[in-house]
Amino acid sequence: MTLKEVSVSELLRPEDGGSSPGLAEAAQIRYLSPDDTVFTLTEGHMLNVKAGGKEHVGVYVHCSFPHTNKRIYLSIRTVENEEIGMIRSLDEFPEETQRMLEEQVELRYFAPEISKVLSVKEEFGYSYWDAETTSGRCRFTVRGGGGSVKLMTANRLLIVDVDGNRFIIPHLDRLSDKEYKMVEVCM
Repeated sequence: MTLKEVSVSELLRPEDGGSSPGLAEAAQIRYLSPDDTVFTLTEGHMLNVKAGGKEHVGVYVHCSFPHTNKRIYLSIRTVENEEIGMIRSLDEFPEETQRMLEEQVELRYFAPEISKVLSVKEEFGYSYWDAETTSGRCRFTVRGGGGSVKLMTANRLLIVDVDGNRFIIPHLDRLSDKEYKMVEVCM
């Protein structure tokens, strides 16, 4: 038996041209199209969607595949994390909708890079960080344990604070010894 490489699009369509259910049907994926889906923003910049005749308030966009490709296979979900539907590609939608959804993805996956760790103090199961980032100086709190500080590669660290904000240390090896010792305690 040989293994065959398959693309995501091959997984999501039936091999026989449509006579048997593909992964999309088996997984009950509902694809959203501009024909039956309208996105709007509230005055407070919350995303709403009307899909298949049903209005959903306060939805968010989730990247289903690598977060490096933020234009394909976007899952639209309720605040309860229930999927409303999937967008195959933003290119299928009008430019105004593309811009609106791109903005929502950027907000959701915003992750400033930490350039300097000023202090990390641990107390009662939390660590309190003070750091210089690409978005300025930030102070944030990280829950201890539970994988809030994760190695993404041997040299890249992801930190998720108690509010769900993400921070990246792109190069652990570029930290000073003092900075590394502060961070190491949380890893």
